[in-house]
Amino acid sequence: MTEKDFSLRLAQLREKKGVSARDMSLSMGQNPGYINNIESGKSMPSLIGVFYICEYLGITPGEFFDTDSGNPSRLNEITENLKRLNDRQLNMISALIKELAGQ
Repeated sequence: MTEKDFSLRLAQLREKKGVSARDMSLSMGQNPGYINNIESGKSMPSLIGVFYICEYLGITPGEFFDTDSGNPSRLNEITENLKRLNDRQLNMISALIKELAGQ
C-alpha cells in the first residue's frame, strides 16, 4: 500500500463512520489537523498512530489494509451476529448470501 493509498483508505473509512477529520483528530487526542494532514499526504502516522487510528475506527490493522473490504466495521458487526446463530440459521444466511452475490 502506498502513502496515497493509505490516505485514501483512511478517508474512505472515516467517511463511512460519518465523522469529520477534525472530530476524529480531536477524539484521538491529537491536534485538529492531524487526520487532515494524513489524508492530504502532508504527513504519515507512526506505527502506534496506525494502531490508534484503527482502534478509533473499530477495526484491526489487517482490516485497514484489506482494501477489498469497503466497510470492515460493518462486516465485524455482521460476523458477531452470525456467531449467535444455529446451524439451520447459518445455512439460510449462506443461501441468501449466495443468491445476493449471484452464485
